[in-house]
Amino acid sequence: MAKKFSARVSKKKRKTVDMSQNLTRDLLSKFGDERLLEGARLEEIRLDKIVVKEQVRTKFNDSSIKELAANIKENGLIQPLVLHRDDRGKYTLICGERRFRAMSTLKDMETCPCFILEGRTPEQLMAIQFSENSSREALHYIDRADGILNYQKATKASERKITAALGISKSEVHRSLLIAKQTKRVKEAAKNYDIEKYVLLEYDALERGAFKKEIEKKILTGELTKRSQLKRLINKGTVVAAKKKISKKKKPALPTGLTANAFLKAMESKTKDMDLDPETRKMLKTLVNETKEMMD
Repeated sequence: MAKKFSARVSKKKRKTVDMSQNLTRDLLSKFGDERLLEGARLEEIRLDKIVVKEQVRTKFNDSSIKELAANIKENGLIQPLVLHRDDRGKYTLICGERRFRAMSTLKDMETCPCFILEGRTPEQLMAIQFSENSSREALHYIDRADGILNYQKATKASERKITAALGISKSEVHRSLLIAKQTKRVKEAAKNYDIEKYVLLEYDALERGAFKKEIEKKILTGELTKRSQLKRLINKGTVVAAKKKISKKKKPALPTGLTANAFLKAMESKTKDMDLDPETRKMLKTLVNETKEMMD
């Protein structure tokens, strides 16, 4: 049975609730960070008054949106949206885009309960948005990485300051920034084919060249999704890991057109013409003889 919504009331008669005094810890914990709703007020807002800007989450599953819409229609909205009201009275969505998308598909739903924040800086809103989205397992690591990079660009913060502001480890911040700085094509492939994040990290560490291009092609086509697959390709391609980079081992080669025997004969002939002391000549002769034995 469809949920019945109460009749609309004018803005002057609309009741608001100061959530900063009576929000339970259980409700706050759903957002991942208790700072999120500090000073928030709960109001009923029209969906068509809500402005949606670029969010941390960019990957949405259509079937899950439909399921969520059906659930909201049956049970109502359990967890309100989070909006920011600016000094012109404009409402911008901060958290809850999946819920907003789901409600927007319901014809008989015009308003919904929202936590209203005011007087927050763009940097604070980004931190709140990141915190709420990161507390949900469905957030893709690419969206998480892009969120961290966007926060760094907006605040000019160091990795240490990002760690303190967003409440995540420094190593995770560093890895996320490496991922976020990769090409858009690679990141889109990671989402489309569910590629493990360590594939992107180890791909990024490869030295530029033909081998790295080969790996990139496999990532873009979805042939390479697991870290174990990449390791096999690295071993097969005689690639050795360095501390910071992974480079391809090159086999030493003789000059073009020169055989090993011809090279040794040339060495013997050359040493005879050289004006060397007896000890040095003896050492060179020993070296030539040992090289012959190895070849034989």
